[in-house]
Amino acid sequence: MTAEPPRHLAVARLRKPHGLKGEITVFPLTSNPETVFGAGRSLWVVDLGGMVVGGPLVVERGRAYHRQWLLKFRGVDSRDALEPWRGSFLGVPAAELPGPAADEVYLHELEGFAVELEDGTAVGLVSKLYELPAGLMLEVQGPEREFLLPYKREFVREVDRDARRLTVALPDGLLDL
Repeated sequence: MTAEPPRHLAVARLRKPHGLKGEITVFPLTSNPETVFGAGRSLWVVDLGGMVVGGPLVVERGRAYHRQWLLKFRGVDSRDALEPWRGSFLGVPAAELPGPAADEVYLHELEGFAVELEDGTAVGLVSKLYELPAGLMLEVQGPEREFLLPYKREFVREVDRDARRLTVALPDGLLDL
C-alpha cells in the first residue's frame, strides 16, 4: 500500500509581485496569518484543484500590508521569478495546521453536509460552493429542487463538524419559490 501524499490546505492567494526584490502580495485565507506566514515556514504553490505545482517556498519574512500580506521567500530575489505564480494559492500540509474551532469548518468539508432547520426539519444536502463577490454561497440539494443559501451567520446558525450538519434559518419564502 502506498502512502497518500499530505493534503494541502490553501492558506493564501498569491496576488502580484511587490517592488523589485522578490516580495509578493498575498491575500490570506487563514484567521492566523502571523503564524502561517512566519519566518521559516514552508509553503507550497497549489492550483485550484489543490494539487501541488511548486515549492516548497520558505518564508524569509512576512508582514501585514493593508488587508493583505507581503511575503519574501528565501532564494527568490526578483519580480520576474514571482510572476508565474500570480493567481495561484499557497498551501500548507493539513497536519501542520491547528484544526478548526468547534463552530468552524474547512470550506472543502462542507460538500455533503446535511442542512436542517432550527426545529430539526431536514431541507437538503450541500452539493457545491460558490465564491461570489457578495460572499460564499452554498448550493443545497433539497428533496424537490436545489437552492442557494448565503453562508452567513444570519442564515447558518450552527455548524456541527462531527455530525456534518448545518442548522439554518432560511429567508422567508425561499423554499416556496
